[in-house]
Amino acid sequence: MTSKPILITGATGKTGSRVLARLKAAGHDARSGSRKAATPFDWDEPSTWEKALNGMGAVYVNYHPDYAFPGAIENLTQFTKVAESCGVERLVILTGRGEHHAKLGEDVIAKSGLEYTIVRSSWFAQNFSEGSLWEPVMEGVVPMPGGDLTEPIIDIDDLADVIVEALTGSVHSEQTYECTGPRLLGFEEVADILSGAIGRRVDYLPISFEDFHAELEVTSGTVFADIVTDIARETFDGRNAKLGDGVMSAIGRQPRDFTEFAKAAAWAGKWAKAA
Repeated sequence: MTSKPILITGATGKTGSRVLARLKAAGHDARSGSRKAATPFDWDEPSTWEKALNGMGAVYVNYHPDYAFPGAIENLTQFTKVAESCGVERLVILTGRGEHHAKLGEDVIAKSGLEYTIVRSSWFAQNFSEGSLWEPVMEGVVPMPGGDLTEPIIDIDDLADVIVEALTGSVHSEQTYECTGPRLLGFEEVADILSGAIGRRVDYLPISFEDFHAELEVTSGTVFADIVTDIARETFDGRNAKLGDGVMSAIGRQPRDFTEFAKAAAWAGKWAKAA
C-alpha cells in the first residue's frame, strides 16, 4: 500500500465519483482527476498529465470515452510512460468484459513496468438509474438489441469497493478481477424487476442494432454511435453470459443482486416522477 496520494481519473463519472468518495471517507489522500479539478486532468490533453500525476503513488485508470475510440491505445501507452516518469507506483485499470480494444488497454497497463491490477467489469446496474437507459425506463421501456442475451449485471457500488481495495491493498499486484453480479439476467427479466421496484410497468423492447445505432446517432453523433454499436455487436453475442468471481476474490463477499439494487435505487428516488 502506498502512502502517497491517489489520483482518480474520471473522478466525476459513475465509478470514479464513488471511488473518490470511498477513499476520502477512509482517510486516504485522494485527488480528483478531471477537467475541472484544482489540478486539471484531461485524457484528450496530454499536456495536463504530468502535473496531475506528479507525486501520486497510485492511479485509477478510467479511460474516457472508451478504448475503442481512435487514438485511445496510443494515448494510454503514452500515459503509462508519463506515470512512470512521475514516480507512480501502481495502476488500477477498469475495462469492459469481452471487448477487443479493452484487452489491448489491459495489455498496455500490464506491460507498463508498474505494479498493476485489472478490474474487468460486466454491465452496470446503474445504466438503468443514472445512465443512458434512465430516460427510457422513465418512459416505461428497456430498449436493447441482443435478443435473448443474458448478462450478469453488476452494481457499481460493488465495483467501487473492488477498485478501492485494489488501489490500497497489498495483495492485488498483477491480479485480474472479473467482476459480475451474482446471476445471469435477460433484459425481459430486468424489466420485470424494475417494474416491481418502481411500482409501474417497464417493458423490454427488443430492437435491432440498426435502431440502436440510429438512437445513439441522434443523441451523440455518428462517430460515437458507430463505435458503441460496434462494441454492442461484439459483446452481445453470448460471450459474457457467464459469472466472474472478481468481487469475492478481491473483497471476500458476494456481489449484490440486481433486485436489491433496484429496490434501493427506487427507495432513493432514482425513478421518481416530478409532482
